[in-house]
Amino acid sequence: MGQAWTAFTVEAGPAPGVAVVRLCGPGRGNMMGLDFWAELPLLFAALDADHSVRAVVLAGTGKHFSVGLDVQEVLGPWLLKLNAETGPTAAVRSELLRLIGQLQDGVTSVAACRKPVIAAVSGWCIGGGVDLISAADVRLASAEAKFSVREARLAIVADVGSLQRLRGIIGEGQLRELALTGKDISAQRAEKIGLVNDVYPDPESLLSAALEMAAEMAANSPLAVAGTKAVLNEEREERIARGLRHVALWNSAFLHSGDLAEAVAALGERRPAEFRGR
Repeated sequence: MGQAWTAFTVEAGPAPGVAVVRLCGPGRGNMMGLDFWAELPLLFAALDADHSVRAVVLAGTGKHFSVGLDVQEVLGPWLLKLNAETGPTAAVRSELLRLIGQLQDGVTSVAACRKPVIAAVSGWCIGGGVDLISAADVRLASAEAKFSVREARLAIVADVGSLQRLRGIIGEGQLRELALTGKDISAQRAEKIGLVNDVYPDPESLLSAALEMAAEMAANSPLAVAGTKAVLNEEREERIARGLRHVALWNSAFLHSGDLAEAVAALGERRPAEFRGR
Protein backbone atom coordinates (compact mmCIF):
# COMPACT_ATOMS: atom_id res chain seq x y z
CA MET A 1 0.00 0.00 0.00
CA GLY A 2 3.05 2.25 -0.08
CA GLN A 3 2.75 3.36 -3.72
CA ALA A 4 1.92 7.00 -4.40
CA TRP A 5 -1.24 7.68 -6.42
CA THR A 6 -2.59 10.86 -7.98
CA ALA A 7 -6.34 10.17 -7.91
CA PHE A 8 -6.43 8.03 -4.75
CA THR A 9 -5.06 7.76 -1.26
CA VAL A 10 -4.55 4.36 0.35
CA GLU A 11 -4.00 3.75 4.03
CA ALA A 12 -4.31 0.95 6.55
CA GLY A 13 -7.54 0.83 8.51
CA PRO A 14 -7.66 0.47 12.29
CA ALA A 15 -8.27 -3.30 12.10
CA PRO A 16 -5.69 -5.75 10.70
CA GLY A 17 -6.14 -6.52 7.02
CA VAL A 18 -8.36 -3.53 6.21
CA ALA A 19 -7.29 -0.99 3.56
CA VAL A 20 -9.04 2.36 3.14
CA VAL A 21 -9.05 3.73 -0.43
CA ARG A 22 -10.22 7.30 -0.97
CA LEU A 23 -10.93 9.04 -4.25
CA CYS A 24 -9.11 12.37 -4.10
CA GLY A 25 -9.56 14.10 -7.41
CA PRO A 26 -7.60 16.07 -8.52
CA GLY A 27 -10.83 17.45 -10.02
CA ARG A 28 -13.59 18.99 -7.91
CA GLY A 29 -15.88 16.55 -6.15
CA ASN A 30 -13.47 13.68 -6.90
CA MET A 31 -14.29 13.96 -10.59
CA MET A 32 -13.04 10.98 -12.58
CA GLY A 33 -10.39 12.27 -14.95
CA LEU A 34 -7.63 10.58 -16.92
CA ASP A 35 -5.48 9.91 -13.83
CA PHE A 36 -8.40 8.18 -12.13
CA TRP A 37 -9.04 5.84 -15.04
CA ALA A 38 -5.34 5.09 -15.55
CA GLU A 39 -4.76 4.29 -11.88
CA LEU A 40 -7.98 2.45 -10.93
CA PRO A 41 -7.09 -0.97 -12.44
CA LEU A 42 -3.48 -0.70 -11.25
CA LEU A 43 -4.59 0.11 -7.72
CA PHE A 44 -7.03 -2.78 -7.45
CA ALA A 45 -4.56 -5.19 -9.00
CA ALA A 46 -2.09 -4.11 -6.30
CA LEU A 47 -4.68 -4.58 -3.55
CA ASP A 48 -5.57 -7.99 -4.98
CA ALA A 49 -1.92 -9.06 -4.89
CA ASP A 50 -1.21 -7.65 -1.40
CA HIS A 51 -1.49 -10.53 1.09
CA SER A 52 -1.74 -8.07 3.99
CA VAL A 53 -5.04 -6.73 2.59
CA ARG A 54 -8.15 -8.78 3.32
CA ALA A 55 -10.92 -6.19 2.84
CA VAL A 56 -11.20 -2.73 1.27
CA VAL A 57 -13.28 0.30 2.22
CA LEU A 58 -13.80 2.64 -0.74
CA ALA A 59 -14.79 6.23 0.04
CA GLY A 60 -14.45 9.79 -1.19
CA THR A 61 -12.36 12.66 0.09
CA GLY A 62 -14.21 15.74 1.26
CA LYS A 63 -17.98 16.15 1.04
CA HIS A 64 -18.65 13.88 -1.95
CA PHE A 65 -17.97 10.34 -3.10
CA SER A 66 -17.70 11.38 -6.77
CA VAL A 67 -19.53 13.70 -9.13
CA GLY A 68 -18.66 11.32 -11.96
CA LEU A 69 -16.78 11.39 -15.25
CA ASP A 70 -14.72 14.43 -16.20
CA VAL A 71 -16.38 14.68 -19.62
CA GLN A 72 -14.10 17.40 -20.94
CA GLU A 73 -10.86 15.69 -19.95
CA VAL A 74 -11.81 12.13 -20.90
CA LEU A 75 -14.03 12.69 -23.95
CA GLY A 76 -12.66 16.09 -25.00
CA PRO A 77 -9.79 14.78 -27.18
CA TRP A 78 -12.21 12.43 -28.95
CA LEU A 79 -14.77 15.19 -29.49
CA LEU A 80 -12.10 17.40 -31.09
CA LYS A 81 -11.52 14.75 -33.77
CA LEU A 82 -15.13 14.76 -34.93
CA ASN A 83 -15.97 16.27 -38.29
CA ALA A 84 -19.09 18.36 -37.86
CA GLU A 85 -20.34 17.51 -41.36
CA THR A 86 -19.37 13.89 -41.91
CA GLY A 87 -19.32 12.66 -38.31
CA PRO A 88 -16.72 10.29 -36.90
CA THR A 89 -14.58 8.18 -39.21
CA ALA A 90 -14.10 4.46 -38.64
CA ALA A 91 -10.74 5.24 -37.00
CA VAL A 92 -12.34 7.71 -34.60
CA ARG A 93 -15.11 5.23 -33.77
CA SER A 94 -12.46 2.58 -33.10
CA GLU A 95 -10.65 4.99 -30.80
CA LEU A 96 -13.84 5.56 -28.84
CA LEU A 97 -14.43 1.80 -28.62
CA ARG A 98 -10.96 1.36 -27.10
CA LEU A 99 -11.56 4.22 -24.67
CA ILE A 100 -14.87 2.78 -23.48
CA GLY A 101 -13.17 -0.60 -23.03
CA GLN A 102 -10.48 0.99 -20.86
CA LEU A 103 -13.06 2.65 -18.62
CA GLN A 104 -15.02 -0.59 -18.34
CA ASP A 105 -11.87 -2.54 -17.45
CA GLY A 106 -11.12 -0.07 -14.66
CA VAL A 107 -14.48 -0.61 -12.97
CA THR A 108 -14.37 -4.36 -13.61
CA SER A 109 -11.07 -4.49 -11.70
CA VAL A 110 -13.03 -3.59 -8.56
CA ALA A 111 -15.49 -6.44 -9.09
CA ALA A 112 -12.67 -8.84 -9.99
CA CYS A 113 -10.58 -8.02 -6.92
CA ARG A 114 -10.55 -11.09 -4.70
CA LYS A 115 -10.77 -8.93 -1.59
CA PRO A 116 -14.29 -7.77 -0.59
CA VAL A 117 -14.92 -4.09 -1.31
CA ILE A 118 -17.31 -1.94 0.75
CA ALA A 119 -18.31 1.39 -0.79
CA ALA A 120 -19.02 4.11 1.79
CA VAL A 121 -20.92 6.91 0.04
CA SER A 122 -21.32 10.45 1.34
CA GLY A 123 -22.55 13.43 -0.65
CA TRP A 124 -22.98 13.07 -4.41
CA CYS A 125 -22.48 9.80 -6.25
CA ILE A 126 -23.20 10.55 -9.91
CA GLY A 127 -22.75 8.67 -13.19
CA GLY A 128 -19.32 7.06 -13.04
CA GLY A 129 -19.58 7.08 -9.27
CA VAL A 130 -22.61 4.77 -9.51
CA ASP A 131 -20.70 2.61 -12.01
CA LEU A 132 -17.93 2.30 -9.44
CA ILE A 133 -20.05 1.45 -6.41
CA SER A 134 -22.07 -1.05 -8.45
CA ALA A 135 -18.85 -3.08 -8.74
CA ALA A 136 -18.38 -3.13 -4.96
CA ASP A 137 -19.64 -6.03 -2.86
CA VAL A 138 -21.54 -3.89 -0.35
CA ARG A 139 -22.73 -0.28 -0.46
CA LEU A 140 -23.42 1.90 2.59
CA ALA A 141 -24.41 5.57 2.71
CA SER A 142 -24.69 8.56 5.00
CA ALA A 143 -28.04 10.32 5.31
CA GLU A 144 -27.16 13.23 3.02
CA ALA A 145 -25.89 11.05 0.15
CA LYS A 146 -27.51 11.40 -3.26
CA PHE A 147 -27.28 9.10 -6.25
CA SER A 148 -27.89 9.62 -9.97
CA VAL A 149 -27.52 7.46 -13.07
CA ARG A 150 -27.38 10.71 -15.01
CA GLU A 151 -26.00 9.76 -18.42
CA ALA A 152 -29.28 10.04 -20.35
CA ARG A 153 -29.42 13.70 -19.29
CA LEU A 154 -26.06 14.10 -21.06
CA ALA A 155 -27.20 12.31 -24.25
CA ILE A 156 -25.07 9.28 -23.38
CA VAL A 157 -25.99 5.63 -22.86
CA ALA A 158 -24.33 4.64 -19.56
CA ASP A 159 -21.55 2.33 -20.71
CA VAL A 160 -19.21 1.59 -17.78
CA GLY A 161 -21.28 -0.98 -15.91
CA SER A 162 -24.20 0.50 -13.98
CA LEU A 163 -26.83 -0.71 -16.48
CA GLN A 164 -25.41 -4.23 -16.29
CA ARG A 165 -24.53 -4.51 -12.59
CA LEU A 166 -27.47 -2.67 -11.02
CA ARG A 167 -29.91 -5.15 -12.52
CA GLY A 168 -28.77 -7.71 -9.95
CA ILE A 169 -28.75 -5.15 -7.13
CA ILE A 170 -31.94 -3.06 -7.38
CA GLY A 171 -34.10 -4.95 -9.85
CA GLU A 172 -35.30 -4.21 -13.36
CA GLY A 173 -38.07 -1.71 -12.70
CA GLN A 174 -36.03 0.45 -10.35
CA LEU A 175 -33.05 0.38 -12.72
CA ARG A 176 -35.16 1.45 -15.69
CA GLU A 177 -36.67 4.33 -13.72
CA LEU A 178 -33.29 5.66 -12.62
CA ALA A 179 -31.56 5.17 -15.97
CA LEU A 180 -34.35 6.51 -18.19
CA THR A 181 -35.17 9.57 -16.07
CA GLY A 182 -31.63 10.36 -14.91
CA LYS A 183 -33.25 11.55 -11.66
CA ASP A 184 -31.41 12.14 -8.39
CA ILE A 185 -32.42 9.97 -5.44
CA SER A 186 -31.80 10.30 -1.73
CA ALA A 187 -29.96 7.86 0.50
CA GLN A 188 -33.31 6.87 1.98
CA ARG A 189 -34.70 5.96 -1.46
CA ALA A 190 -31.45 4.17 -2.26
CA GLU A 191 -31.85 2.04 0.86
CA LYS A 192 -35.50 1.32 0.06
CA ILE A 193 -34.67 -0.06 -3.39
CA GLY A 194 -31.61 -1.99 -2.21
CA LEU A 195 -28.92 0.17 -3.78
CA VAL A 196 -27.37 0.55 -0.32
CA ASN A 197 -27.63 -1.87 2.59
CA ASP A 198 -27.85 0.74 5.37
CA VAL A 199 -27.93 4.50 5.89
CA TYR A 200 -26.07 6.22 8.74
CA PRO A 201 -26.68 9.66 10.26
CA ASP A 202 -23.45 11.29 9.10
CA PRO A 203 -20.19 10.56 7.24
CA GLU A 204 -18.34 9.78 10.47
CA SER A 205 -20.75 7.06 11.58
CA LEU A 206 -20.84 5.76 8.01
CA LEU A 207 -17.08 5.30 7.89
CA SER A 208 -17.09 3.68 11.33
CA ALA A 209 -19.72 1.17 10.20
CA ALA A 210 -17.87 0.44 6.94
CA LEU A 211 -14.62 -0.17 8.84
CA GLU A 212 -16.42 -2.44 11.31
CA MET A 213 -17.93 -4.50 8.49
CA ALA A 214 -14.57 -4.69 6.71
CA ALA A 215 -12.96 -5.89 9.93
CA GLU A 216 -15.57 -8.66 10.19
CA MET A 217 -14.75 -9.77 6.65
CA ALA A 218 -10.99 -9.50 7.20
CA ALA A 219 -11.22 -11.73 10.28
CA ASN A 220 -12.54 -14.65 8.22
CA SER A 221 -10.47 -17.13 6.23
CA PRO A 222 -9.11 -15.17 3.25
CA LEU A 223 -9.34 -18.31 1.10
CA ALA A 224 -13.00 -18.80 2.00
CA VAL A 225 -13.80 -15.13 1.45
CA ALA A 226 -12.08 -15.07 -1.95
CA GLY A 227 -13.80 -18.33 -2.91
CA THR A 228 -17.20 -17.03 -1.84
CA LYS A 229 -16.75 -13.88 -3.90
CA ALA A 230 -15.60 -15.90 -6.92
CA VAL A 231 -18.65 -18.17 -6.72
CA LEU A 232 -21.02 -15.22 -6.30
CA ASN A 233 -19.40 -13.46 -9.27
CA GLU A 234 -19.35 -16.40 -11.67
CA GLU A 235 -22.70 -16.22 -13.43
CA ARG A 236 -23.11 -12.50 -12.92
CA GLU A 237 -19.79 -11.43 -14.42
CA GLU A 238 -20.30 -13.54 -17.55
CA ARG A 239 -23.63 -11.80 -18.17
CA ILE A 240 -22.15 -8.40 -17.37
CA ALA A 241 -19.24 -8.92 -19.77
CA ARG A 242 -21.68 -9.55 -22.63
CA GLY A 243 -23.63 -6.42 -21.75
CA LEU A 244 -20.47 -4.31 -21.56
CA ARG A 245 -19.37 -5.44 -25.02
CA HIS A 246 -22.80 -4.59 -26.43
CA VAL A 247 -22.97 -1.09 -24.95
CA ALA A 248 -19.39 -0.33 -26.01
CA LEU A 249 -20.27 -1.18 -29.60
CA TRP A 250 -23.52 0.78 -29.35
CA ASN A 251 -21.85 3.96 -28.12
CA SER A 252 -18.94 3.71 -30.54
CA ALA A 253 -21.55 3.65 -33.32
CA PHE A 254 -24.15 6.09 -32.00
CA LEU A 255 -22.64 8.33 -29.30
CA HIS A 256 -21.89 11.10 -31.79
CA SER A 257 -25.08 13.12 -32.20
CA GLY A 258 -26.48 16.60 -32.23
CA ASP A 259 -27.87 15.86 -28.78
CA LEU A 260 -24.39 15.09 -27.45
CA ALA A 261 -23.04 18.37 -28.85
CA GLU A 262 -25.97 20.20 -27.24
CA ALA A 263 -25.35 18.43 -23.90
CA VAL A 264 -21.67 19.45 -23.91
CA ALA A 265 -22.54 23.04 -24.85
CA ALA A 266 -25.25 23.25 -22.18
CA LEU A 267 -22.85 21.86 -19.58
CA GLY A 268 -20.28 24.52 -20.39
CA GLU A 269 -22.90 27.27 -20.41
CA ARG A 270 -24.59 26.02 -17.21
CA ARG A 271 -28.06 25.83 -18.78
CA PRO A 272 -30.62 23.10 -19.41
CA ALA A 273 -30.04 21.15 -22.62
CA GLU A 274 -32.64 21.17 -25.39
CA PHE A 275 -32.57 17.79 -27.08
CA ARG A 276 -33.96 17.23 -30.59
CA GLY A 277 -33.29 13.53 -31.06
CA ARG A 278 -30.77 13.86 -33.84
